[in-house]
Amino acid sequence: MKQLTRYRPSRGLRSLQDEVDRVFESFFAPFREEDGDEGLPAAWTPRMDVTETDGAYRLQMDLPGMSKDDITVRMEDNRLMVSGERHDETTTEDENYVHTERSFGSFYRSMRLPKSVQEEDIDASFRNGVLSIELPKTEESAPKKIEVK
Repeated sequence: MKQLTRYRPSRGLRSLQDEVDRVFESFFAPFREEDGDEGLPAAWTPRMDVTETDGAYRLQMDLPGMSKDDITVRMEDNRLMVSGERHDETTTEDENYVHTERSFGSFYRSMRLPKSVQEEDIDASFRNGVLSIELPKTEESAPKKIEVK
């Protein structure tokens, strides 16, 4: 008797997503300092997107359930570092977890910035659980139109 195989269109998507995540993480490899909290392993890693326009880079990081007071953004040695902590929500005595996927605890992300970023004009904002960081480029790095003669 021939066994039927169930078609699952999303079967390969999880491994593809894992591979994309791995490539993205290796491209923006976290920089851990030897001392301080940054040297400790992160409990979770928030997802982030980095986009580029002619005038700036823009970083957006998903930080649901956090407030701006839970987040630290700093620059050091041409590195942008974002860290923070998301606190666990407590359950009542008569509740037990059946299934949980949300992560809690500290996180740390770091990326080396291109030399074309104007560090003194970096702007960060936090709204609806999304941290947005605008990294303006120097005028020298802006694309220039070259006239063909």
